[in-house]
Amino acid sequence: MDIRELAVEGWHRVVRVEDRESGLIGIISVHDATLGPGCGGCRMFPYASFAEALEDAKRLSRGMTFKNALAGIPFGGGKSVIIGDPRTDKSPELFRAFGRALNELNGLYYTAEDSGVSERDLEHTREVSRWVSGIGAKGKGGNPSPFTAHGVFRGIEAAARAKFGSAKLEGRCVAIVGVGAVGMALARRLNEAGAKLVVADINAAAVDEAVKAFSATPMSPEDAVGADVDIFSPCALGGAITAERVRRLKAKIVAGGANNQLATPAMDEAMRAADILYAPDYVINAGGVISVGLEILGTWDAADLTRRLDNIGVTLTRLFERAARENRPTGAVADEMAMDVLKRAAQAA
Repeated sequence: MDIRELAVEGWHRVVRVEDRESGLIGIISVHDATLGPGCGGCRMFPYASFAEALEDAKRLSRGMTFKNALAGIPFGGGKSVIIGDPRTDKSPELFRAFGRALNELNGLYYTAEDSGVSERDLEHTREVSRWVSGIGAKGKGGNPSPFTAHGVFRGIEAAARAKFGSAKLEGRCVAIVGVGAVGMALARRLNEAGAKLVVADINAAAVDEAVKAFSATPMSPEDAVGADVDIFSPCALGGAITAERVRRLKAKIVAGGANNQLATPAMDEAMRAADILYAPDYVINAGGVISVGLEILGTWDAADLTRRLDNIGVTLTRLFERAARENRPTGAVADEMAMDVLKRAAQAA
């Protein structure tokens, strides 16, 4: 196992990990440890270069710092990425090697599932490392995706209340781009609430499943951006909100489960200027890490978790009201709220 420190300004610790026998090449990134050890999922993706993987790990771990701060759990921002195709490059030994890499950080970072990594994959990691969560036991915890979807649903209700004057979603049209684990669970909740769905994904089988289950309208991801809908819900990989797409959006709300939805920070103001209400991604999609955090703390309880997930809507309502009062973009207000949590924690230390 080769573990190499990477000097990344502004990050608490970033390491490159490589295990030649298993084929593991990855990055573990801890952005901030003010509130506690880093906590965030492991993503597996066929990055075009190591530089691209590093940039993703940095952005994701920074987002986790803010996410965990506003979620009210005592963890810093951490994330890991494995370079490889999750459809062809997985093996039990690769994930065991990842576990040995976790051990080298000695509790500075806890991992869980993210895009391309399943609960079953992490069971192999758990064989060699204790710094793993998101694995259900005795009906508690497990795959964080349904909990993420629950929080996103509550966030969409809060956004609808702020934008349309009612949290009622019956008859509202929602375009979901990305019907993987989170997007499919969200589609199910929206369908139960009476919403009309447009679904898009590069995975045709997932689209077919959603069309059959929810009588959804299928579209290509690009066409879904400009669809005549009330709410646009990005639930795939990041960077979905670009300047060109903001101009094409007909939706009056952007609220989804994807991380790092904004291609650049300027998109925050661009949506405000276009009268589009943006639910900051790390606020609305915090449900999964809340479950993971409670697992780690040993305090996971279904009723308490549900209360915390429902509170995501309450947090967003406060955020929307403040942004409207101050005539500022919602992302900037969310950043400020998260930084206030970190400052208070640093002062109390």
